[in-house]
Amino acid sequence: MKQPFPFSAIVGQDEMKRAMILTAIDPSIGGVLVFGDRGTGKSTAVRALAALLPPISAVKGCPVNSASPADCPAWAKVKSKVTHEIPTPVVDLPLGASEDRVTGALDIEKALTKGEKAFQPGLLAKANRGYLYIDEVNLLEDHIVDLLLDVAQSGENVIEREGLSIRHAARFVLVGSGNPEEGELRPQLLDRFGLSVDVASPTDIDERIEVIKRRDAFENDNAAFMLRWQAEDAALRDRITHARTALKSLKTPDKTLRDVAELCIKLGSDGLRGELTLLKAARAYAAFRDDTALTRSHVRDVAALALRHRLRRDPLDDAGSGTRVNRIVSEVLDA
Repeated sequence: MKQPFPFSAIVGQDEMKRAMILTAIDPSIGGVLVFGDRGTGKSTAVRALAALLPPISAVKGCPVNSASPADCPAWAKVKSKVTHEIPTPVVDLPLGASEDRVTGALDIEKALTKGEKAFQPGLLAKANRGYLYIDEVNLLEDHIVDLLLDVAQSGENVIEREGLSIRHAARFVLVGSGNPEEGELRPQLLDRFGLSVDVASPTDIDERIEVIKRRDAFENDNAAFMLRWQAEDAALRDRITHARTALKSLKTPDKTLRDVAELCIKLGSDGLRGELTLLKAARAYAAFRDDTALTRSHVRDVAALALRHRLRRDPLDDAGSGTRVNRIVSEVLDA
């Protein structure tokens, strides 16, 4: 099977790539929402991210990718105590998926053939400790949206039906992509994404030519193309791994915390999720740059990613949300 297009080989779309790297460094940021025109590399970036991510250590045979035998759910009846490295899970959630497919349900085959009441894990179990990707997330059915909101809040999937009473960990980074022309996202789900990116087709001729060249090489000279970019991806993977470690010792000055709070108040973002997400994103970015302390420049560079989808709508303001954030960031941080 052909490997995904290399993450490092994606031309442009720097904001989208930065957002995905930040969630790889600190998954608690809360996921990425990518909205834009068709053919702008949204799905390509997600597939590429899957190949880029460092592996995780999981118990052999555990259906929820537990890190240790003690974390394996009792219903799974996992006998192995051996852990091994597996690729970070990246699971697709199709638009037409049923609730049973998402959450898991009674294993009908075992019920009919053996008379056993067993649980068949769903997509949420497979995505634990990894990524859950939803293409055209704005077209997702409401009952699935409600389900995802509950799980995203608690970090646990709970099934109470058909005589089953099952619980298992379901902590994942939610990545959604969509075309805004096909409908808006429900505010409750929108708020669950840590970072938001607006992507558009490049208008620079040379950049568009480079996109064509690289895609053509990927399809027609795949071996040489992959060899060329694997080293770039490996170096980026090492930077992500190093940043995860550096994050623990990163210093956060009080004056930078004040900048974050003042910025969110000025923008009028609801609640405190904006401050927390902006802080985590800025810290991840500082660690990625191998800096030892958080500064205004880090906050400035990720502010639009963390806050553009949290703004209260102003009907008198014709500027886009990203433009409004950048304007207010300059007012607050350059004062």
